Amino acid sequence: MAATGIDAVLRSLDAVIAQAIDDGDRAGYFAVLYRKVTAKVAEGLDAGFFDDAVRMERLDTVFAERYLDAVAAHRSGGSPTASWQLAFNAGSAWRPLVLQHLLVGINAHINLDLGIAAARTSPGDELPALRRDFDRINAILASMIASIQIDLQQISPWMGLLERFGARTQTEVVRFSIVTARHGAWRFAERLAVIPATDWDPIVTERDQRVARVGRSVLNPGPLMGAGLLLVRTRERGDVAANLSLLLGADEPSLDEVERSLDRPNP
Repeated sequence: MAATGIDAVLRSLDAVIAQAIDDGDRAGYFAVLYRKVTAKVAEGLDAGFFDDAVRMERLDTVFAERYLDAVAAHRSGGSPTASWQLAFNAGSAWRPLVLQHLLVGINAHINLDLGIAAARTSPGDELPALRRDFDRINAILASMIASIQIDLQQISPWMGLLERFGARTQTEVVRFSIVTARHGAWRFAERLAVIPATDWDPIVTERDQRVARVGRSVLNPGPLMGAGLLLVRTRERGDVAANLSLLLGADEPSLDEVERSLDRPNP
């Protein structure tokens, strides 16, 4: 599912979300988050937020195509990467929380796709110059997640109970999805950037299997946390279309807030 430029990416994401609303597909929760992140990147391109706007639009497009191709493969009965297949399969399951759907999607897209997209956009000795804008796109995602916490609490009013089972909701979401993942994604990009793309397949496959294992731990975190998640899920609002609409309308961080977050210590 090729996308040409960030406007085409946004149109493709709108189509994915519309289909998720029609189907009641809970995998659409990540699509909404990703659409909001992509729109904020587009705003940043217009505002001169990135060091190299042309390069960033290329990165964003290559990055998005990884996700859109996975969606297309899944919907046509094909075989996306294992980490995306896990996320899509979870979309038809009752038990995962909206929060888990977001995390398992972020896991596949950041831990696998972002490193690949970065190495394709800036191969070899071009990669180091990408680092600041690479961090900015991750900071947009982190800030967007933080901004939708109020809306997530409307959907899952008992989510605060997870603290009693060993979780710290907002802090842990940001730490998992951004701080740890982005460092791993950059190291993965560094590994790929110095290797011919024709030799990537076994490396990407091995990485995909490890990322899928992380995704399985997100969906099945063990008996104690699992009990807490199940308790929270019994009170989570089940209207997928309404939940998607609510998240689409969630407040968004300003670019100034995103930039300031780059200079703050990791959570």
